Amino acid sequence: MKNLLLFCFVTLLSTPSFIKAQESEEESPAPAFNFNGTVDTYFRSSFSEDPVAPNTSFANLNGFALGMANFIVSYEGEKSGFVADVVFGPRGSDAVFGSVGNSSEMVNQLYVYYEIGEGVTLTLGNFNTFLGYEVISPAANFNYSTSYLFSYGPFSHTGIKADFTLSEDFSLMLGIFNQTDQTEANYDRYTAFGLQFGFYGQYLNFLGGEGYAQIDFTGGVDLSDAFFLGVNASTAALEGDTGFSGIALYPQLSLSDTFALGLRGEFFAETDGFGALVADGDADNFSLTLTGSLSSGNFIFKPEIRIDSASSELFAISPTKMSNSLSSFVVAAIYSF
Repeated sequence: MKNLLLFCFVTLLSTPSFIKAQESEEESPAPAFNFNGTVDTYFRSSFSEDPVAPNTSFANLNGFALGMANFIVSYEGEKSGFVADVVFGPRGSDAVFGSVGNSSEMVNQLYVYYEIGEGVTLTLGNFNTFLGYEVISPAANFNYSTSYLFSYGPFSHTGIKADFTLSEDFSLMLGIFNQTDQTEANYDRYTAFGLQFGFYGQYLNFLGGEGYAQIDFTGGVDLSDAFFLGVNASTAALEGDTGFSGIALYPQLSLSDTFALGLRGEFFAETDGFGALVADGDADNFSLTLTGSLSSGNFIFKPEIRIDSASSELFAISPTKMSNSLSSFVVAAIYSF
Protein backbone atom coordinates (compact mmCIF):
# COMPACT_ATOMS: atom_id res chain seq x y z
CA MET A 1 0.00 0.00 0.00
CA LYS A 2 2.88 2.39 0.85
CA ASN A 3 4.49 1.69 -2.53
CA LEU A 4 1.19 2.30 -4.31
CA LEU A 5 0.67 5.63 -2.51
CA LEU A 6 4.27 6.66 -3.31
CA PHE A 7 3.79 5.82 -7.00
CA CYS A 8 0.55 7.85 -7.20
CA PHE A 9 2.26 10.81 -5.47
CA VAL A 10 5.23 10.79 -7.88
CA THR A 11 2.89 10.45 -10.86
CA LEU A 12 0.84 13.48 -9.79
CA LEU A 13 4.01 15.54 -9.35
CA SER A 14 5.41 14.58 -12.75
CA THR A 15 2.18 14.99 -14.78
CA PRO A 16 2.40 18.79 -15.24
CA SER A 17 6.01 18.46 -16.44
CA PHE A 18 4.98 15.74 -18.88
CA ILE A 19 2.14 17.88 -20.25
CA LYS A 20 4.52 20.84 -20.57
CA ALA A 21 7.00 18.71 -22.47
CA GLN A 22 4.24 17.51 -24.79
CA GLU A 23 3.09 21.08 -25.43
CA SER A 24 6.68 22.14 -26.14
CA GLU A 25 7.10 19.33 -28.66
CA GLU A 26 3.84 20.32 -30.38
CA GLU A 27 4.95 23.95 -30.59
CA SER A 28 8.30 23.00 -32.16
CA PRO A 29 7.71 20.38 -34.86
CA ALA A 30 10.53 17.96 -35.52
CA PRO A 31 12.71 18.57 -38.60
CA ALA A 32 11.30 16.84 -41.68
CA PHE A 33 13.06 15.20 -44.61
CA ASN A 34 10.86 14.97 -47.74
CA PHE A 35 11.06 13.33 -51.15
CA ASN A 36 8.42 14.08 -53.78
CA GLY A 37 7.98 14.92 -57.46
CA THR A 38 6.09 14.18 -60.68
CA VAL A 39 6.31 12.12 -63.85
CA ASP A 40 4.36 13.16 -66.96
CA THR A 41 3.90 11.98 -70.55
CA TYR A 42 1.50 12.95 -73.33
CA PHE A 43 0.20 12.62 -76.88
CA ARG A 44 -0.12 15.72 -79.09
CA SER A 45 -1.43 16.31 -82.59
CA SER A 46 -2.78 19.21 -84.62
CA PHE A 47 -5.68 19.14 -87.04
CA SER A 48 -3.46 19.87 -90.03
CA GLU A 49 -1.21 18.02 -92.46
CA ASP A 50 1.92 18.83 -90.47
CA PRO A 51 1.65 18.34 -86.68
CA VAL A 52 2.96 21.81 -85.88
CA ALA A 53 2.69 23.11 -82.29
CA PRO A 54 2.16 26.64 -80.96
CA ASN A 55 5.49 28.36 -80.33
CA THR A 56 5.26 28.02 -76.55
CA SER A 57 7.25 26.00 -74.03
CA PHE A 58 6.47 22.36 -73.20
CA ALA A 59 3.88 19.99 -74.79
CA ASN A 60 5.27 20.96 -78.21
CA LEU A 61 6.44 17.55 -79.47
CA ASN A 62 4.54 15.38 -81.92
CA GLY A 63 2.72 12.09 -81.42
CA PHE A 64 3.43 10.12 -78.25
CA ALA A 65 5.94 12.21 -76.34
CA LEU A 66 7.71 12.54 -73.01
CA GLY A 67 7.37 15.32 -70.49
CA MET A 68 9.78 14.97 -67.60
CA ALA A 69 10.65 13.21 -64.38
CA ASN A 70 10.94 15.69 -61.51
CA PHE A 71 12.57 14.63 -58.22
CA ILE A 72 12.57 17.01 -55.25
CA VAL A 73 14.52 16.40 -52.04
CA SER A 74 13.98 18.88 -49.21
CA TYR A 75 14.74 19.27 -45.53
CA GLU A 76 12.71 21.51 -43.21
CA GLY A 77 14.40 22.41 -39.97
CA GLU A 78 13.13 24.70 -37.23
CA LYS A 79 14.68 27.79 -38.82
CA SER A 80 16.51 26.56 -41.92
CA GLY A 81 16.39 24.04 -44.70
CA PHE A 82 17.15 23.30 -48.33
CA VAL A 83 15.51 22.23 -51.60
CA ALA A 84 17.25 20.20 -54.31
CA ASP A 85 15.00 19.87 -57.38
CA VAL A 86 16.25 18.00 -60.47
CA VAL A 87 14.53 17.30 -63.80
CA PHE A 88 15.05 14.80 -66.61
CA GLY A 89 13.41 14.66 -70.04
CA PRO A 90 12.37 17.12 -72.78
CA ARG A 91 10.21 19.29 -70.50
CA GLY A 92 13.06 19.44 -67.99
CA SER A 93 15.57 20.41 -70.69
CA ASP A 94 13.28 23.23 -71.83
CA ALA A 95 12.92 24.41 -68.24
CA VAL A 96 16.68 24.80 -67.68
CA PHE A 97 17.64 25.98 -71.18
CA GLY A 98 19.84 28.75 -69.74
CA SER A 99 22.24 26.30 -68.09
CA VAL A 100 25.81 26.34 -69.41
CA GLY A 101 27.64 23.64 -67.44
CA ASN A 102 26.73 19.99 -68.00
CA SER A 103 26.30 19.43 -64.27
CA SER A 104 23.55 22.07 -64.09
CA GLU A 105 21.48 20.95 -67.07
CA MET A 106 19.27 18.94 -64.73
CA VAL A 107 18.98 21.49 -61.88
CA ASN A 108 15.55 23.08 -61.72
CA GLN A 109 16.00 24.52 -58.23
CA LEU A 110 18.81 24.36 -55.68
CA TYR A 111 18.63 26.66 -52.68
CA VAL A 112 18.99 26.98 -48.92
CA TYR A 113 16.96 29.21 -46.63
CA TYR A 114 17.19 30.60 -43.10
CA GLU A 115 14.61 32.35 -40.95
CA ILE A 116 16.55 35.28 -39.49
CA GLY A 117 13.60 36.56 -37.48
CA GLU A 118 9.88 36.18 -37.03
CA GLY A 119 8.34 36.50 -40.48
CA VAL A 120 11.67 37.16 -42.25
CA THR A 121 13.32 34.44 -44.36
CA LEU A 122 16.46 34.66 -46.50
CA THR A 123 16.84 32.32 -49.50
CA LEU A 124 20.10 31.84 -51.42
CA GLY A 125 20.56 29.78 -54.59
CA ASN A 126 18.51 28.98 -57.68
CA PHE A 127 14.71 29.05 -57.47
CA ASN A 128 11.76 29.20 -59.87
CA THR A 129 10.44 32.63 -60.80
CA PHE A 130 7.93 34.54 -58.73
CA LEU A 131 6.33 36.08 -61.84
CA GLY A 132 3.31 34.67 -63.65
CA TYR A 133 0.35 32.40 -63.03
CA GLU A 134 1.81 29.18 -64.47
CA VAL A 135 4.80 27.16 -63.28
CA ILE A 136 7.16 24.49 -64.62
CA SER A 137 5.60 21.56 -62.73
CA PRO A 138 2.74 20.05 -64.82
CA ALA A 139 0.90 18.96 -61.67
CA ALA A 140 0.62 22.56 -60.43
CA ASN A 141 -0.91 23.93 -63.68
CA PHE A 142 -4.51 23.29 -64.65
CA ASN A 143 -3.80 23.47 -68.40
CA TYR A 144 -1.11 21.11 -69.67
CA SER A 145 0.17 23.26 -72.55
CA THR A 146 1.54 26.61 -71.45
CA SER A 147 0.76 30.23 -72.27
CA TYR A 148 2.86 32.71 -74.24
CA LEU A 149 3.10 34.91 -71.14
CA PHE A 150 4.67 32.06 -69.18
CA SER A 151 6.84 30.81 -72.05
CA TYR A 152 8.51 34.17 -72.72
CA GLY A 153 8.81 35.39 -69.15
CA PRO A 154 11.56 34.18 -66.80
CA PHE A 155 11.67 30.55 -65.63
CA SER A 156 14.14 30.83 -62.76
CA HIS A 157 16.54 33.11 -60.91
CA THR A 158 19.88 32.56 -59.18
CA GLY A 159 20.55 34.98 -56.37
CA ILE A 160 19.32 35.98 -52.93
CA LYS A 161 15.87 37.04 -51.82
CA ALA A 162 14.24 38.11 -48.57
CA ASP A 163 10.61 37.21 -47.86
CA PHE A 164 8.72 39.30 -45.29
CA THR A 165 5.39 38.23 -43.79
CA LEU A 166 3.92 41.63 -42.98
CA SER A 167 0.60 40.30 -41.69
CA GLU A 168 -1.86 37.51 -42.35
CA ASP A 169 -2.87 39.13 -45.65
CA PHE A 170 0.22 41.09 -46.74
CA SER A 171 3.71 39.98 -47.80
CA LEU A 172 6.80 41.44 -49.44
CA MET A 173 9.74 39.91 -51.32
CA LEU A 174 12.95 41.69 -52.34
CA GLY A 175 15.66 40.00 -54.41
CA ILE A 176 18.95 40.46 -56.28
CA PHE A 177 19.67 37.98 -59.08
CA ASN A 178 22.01 37.06 -61.91
CA GLN A 179 20.89 37.13 -65.52
CA THR A 180 17.47 35.47 -65.79
CA ASP A 181 17.55 31.69 -66.39
CA GLN A 182 21.33 31.40 -65.91
CA THR A 183 21.55 28.62 -63.34
CA GLU A 184 25.20 28.27 -62.35
CA ALA A 185 26.73 31.72 -61.99
CA ASN A 186 26.84 35.31 -63.20
CA TYR A 187 28.70 34.94 -66.51
CA ASP A 188 28.08 38.44 -67.90
CA ARG A 189 28.11 40.57 -64.72
CA TYR A 190 24.42 41.26 -65.21
CA THR A 191 22.39 42.13 -62.11
CA ALA A 192 18.61 41.97 -61.89
CA PHE A 193 16.32 43.20 -59.13
CA GLY A 194 13.02 41.65 -58.12
CA LEU A 195 10.10 42.77 -55.99
CA GLN A 196 6.82 41.12 -55.11
CA PHE A 197 4.01 42.63 -53.05
CA GLY A 198 1.28 40.24 -51.95
CA PHE A 199 -2.13 41.34 -50.73
CA TYR A 200 -5.13 39.09 -50.00
CA GLY A 201 -3.85 36.34 -52.29
CA GLN A 202 -3.03 38.73 -55.18
CA TYR A 203 0.53 39.51 -56.28
CA LEU A 204 2.11 42.52 -57.97
CA ASN A 205 5.56 41.63 -59.34
CA PHE A 206 8.48 43.56 -60.80
CA LEU A 207 11.70 42.34 -62.42
CA GLY A 208 14.25 44.78 -63.78
CA GLY A 209 17.85 45.04 -64.86
CA GLU A 210 20.09 46.38 -67.59
CA GLY A 211 17.89 46.94 -70.65
CA TYR A 212 14.95 44.95 -69.26
CA ALA A 213 11.88 45.64 -67.14
CA GLN A 214 8.76 43.56 -66.55
CA ILE A 215 5.65 44.30 -64.49
CA ASP A 216 3.34 41.39 -63.76
CA PHE A 217 0.07 40.87 -61.90
CA THR A 218 -1.03 37.40 -60.80
CA GLY A 219 -4.13 36.61 -58.81
CA GLY A 220 -7.49 34.96 -58.62
CA VAL A 221 -10.76 34.77 -56.74
CA ASP A 222 -13.18 32.04 -55.69
CA LEU A 223 -16.51 33.12 -57.18
CA SER A 224 -18.20 30.14 -55.53
CA ASP A 225 -17.23 26.88 -53.84
CA ALA A 226 -16.89 25.25 -57.27
CA PHE A 227 -15.86 28.16 -59.53
CA PHE A 228 -12.46 29.87 -59.51
CA LEU A 229 -11.23 32.67 -61.78
CA GLY A 230 -7.49 33.24 -62.14
CA VAL A 231 -5.78 36.10 -63.96
CA ASN A 232 -2.31 37.00 -65.22
CA ALA A 233 -1.44 40.33 -66.85
CA SER A 234 2.11 41.24 -67.80
CA THR A 235 4.14 43.70 -69.85
CA ALA A 236 7.87 43.61 -70.59
CA ALA A 237 10.12 46.15 -72.29
CA LEU A 238 13.61 45.58 -73.69
CA GLU A 239 16.01 48.12 -75.17
CA GLY A 240 14.33 50.19 -77.84
CA ASP A 241 10.71 49.37 -78.57
CA THR A 242 11.08 45.59 -78.31
CA GLY A 243 8.85 43.84 -75.81
CA PHE A 244 5.58 42.06 -75.18
CA SER A 245 2.37 42.39 -73.23
CA GLY A 246 -0.69 40.29 -72.65
CA ILE A 247 -3.44 39.05 -70.40
CA ALA A 248 -4.74 35.57 -69.61
CA LEU A 249 -7.90 34.52 -67.77
CA TYR A 250 -8.30 31.11 -66.14
CA PRO A 251 -11.91 30.17 -65.27
CA GLN A 252 -12.03 26.73 -63.61
CA LEU A 253 -15.13 24.75 -62.62
CA SER A 254 -15.13 21.71 -60.31
CA LEU A 255 -17.90 19.36 -61.40
CA SER A 256 -17.15 16.65 -58.83
CA ASP A 257 -14.46 15.60 -56.36
CA THR A 258 -12.51 13.99 -59.21
CA PHE A 259 -13.33 15.99 -62.36
CA ALA A 260 -12.96 19.67 -63.30
CA LEU A 261 -12.97 21.81 -66.45
CA GLY A 262 -10.68 24.76 -67.03
CA LEU A 263 -10.42 27.33 -69.81
CA ARG A 264 -7.48 29.60 -70.57
CA GLY A 265 -8.14 32.61 -72.76
CA GLU A 266 -4.97 34.52 -73.60
CA PHE A 267 -4.19 37.58 -75.69
CA PHE A 268 -0.47 38.09 -76.37
CA ALA A 269 1.15 40.88 -78.41
CA GLU A 270 4.77 41.62 -79.23
CA THR A 271 6.44 44.69 -80.70
CA ASP A 272 9.46 45.27 -82.94
CA GLY A 273 10.33 41.61 -83.52
CA PHE A 274 10.51 40.36 -79.95
CA GLY A 275 10.73 36.83 -81.37
CA ALA A 276 7.89 34.92 -79.75
CA LEU A 277 5.68 35.16 -82.85
CA VAL A 278 7.70 36.83 -85.64
CA ALA A 279 11.34 37.71 -86.24
CA ASP A 280 10.55 41.30 -87.34
CA GLY A 281 7.72 43.75 -86.82
CA ASP A 282 4.65 43.52 -84.61
CA ALA A 283 2.31 40.56 -84.14
CA ASP A 284 -0.35 39.25 -81.80
CA ASN A 285 -2.07 35.97 -81.00
CA PHE A 286 -5.30 34.96 -79.27
CA SER A 287 -5.65 31.44 -77.94
CA LEU A 288 -8.34 29.40 -76.20
CA THR A 289 -7.37 26.25 -74.32
CA LEU A 290 -10.03 23.95 -72.84
CA THR A 291 -8.71 21.31 -70.45
CA GLY A 292 -10.40 18.54 -68.54
CA SER A 293 -8.79 17.23 -65.36
CA LEU A 294 -9.72 13.76 -64.09
CA SER A 295 -7.93 12.69 -60.92
CA SER A 296 -7.71 9.38 -59.11
CA GLY A 297 -5.42 9.38 -56.12
CA ASN A 298 -2.01 10.61 -57.29
CA PHE A 299 -2.88 10.16 -60.98
CA ILE A 300 -4.21 13.00 -63.20
CA PHE A 301 -5.54 12.53 -66.75
CA LYS A 302 -5.83 15.72 -68.85
CA PRO A 303 -7.45 15.88 -72.31
CA GLU A 304 -7.05 19.30 -73.94
CA ILE A 305 -8.14 21.19 -77.05
CA ARG A 306 -6.34 24.41 -78.02
CA ILE A 307 -7.13 26.96 -80.75
CA ASP A 308 -4.62 29.69 -81.70
CA SER A 309 -5.46 32.62 -83.97
CA ALA A 310 -2.67 35.03 -84.97
CA SER A 311 -2.51 38.36 -86.76
CA SER A 312 -0.44 36.85 -89.58
CA GLU A 313 0.38 33.44 -91.04
CA LEU A 314 2.69 32.02 -88.38
CA PHE A 315 1.90 28.31 -88.41
CA ALA A 316 3.40 25.93 -91.00
CA ILE A 317 0.45 23.52 -91.29
CA SER A 318 1.93 21.69 -94.32
CA PRO A 319 5.24 21.69 -96.25
CA THR A 320 3.84 24.35 -98.60
CA LYS A 321 1.17 26.18 -96.63
CA MET A 322 1.20 28.67 -93.77
CA SER A 323 -1.85 29.64 -91.72
CA ASN A 324 -2.85 32.27 -89.20
CA SER A 325 -4.77 29.71 -87.12
CA LEU A 326 -4.01 26.35 -85.56
CA SER A 327 -6.11 23.76 -83.72
CA SER A 328 -4.35 21.12 -81.65
CA PHE A 329 -5.19 18.29 -79.28
CA VAL A 330 -3.28 16.97 -76.26
CA VAL A 331 -3.86 14.07 -73.88
CA ALA A 332 -1.56 14.08 -70.85
CA ALA A 333 -0.97 11.70 -67.95
CA ILE A 334 0.64 13.02 -64.76
CA TYR A 335 1.61 11.13 -61.61
CA SER A 336 2.57 12.94 -58.42
CA PHE A 337 4.29 11.35 -55.45
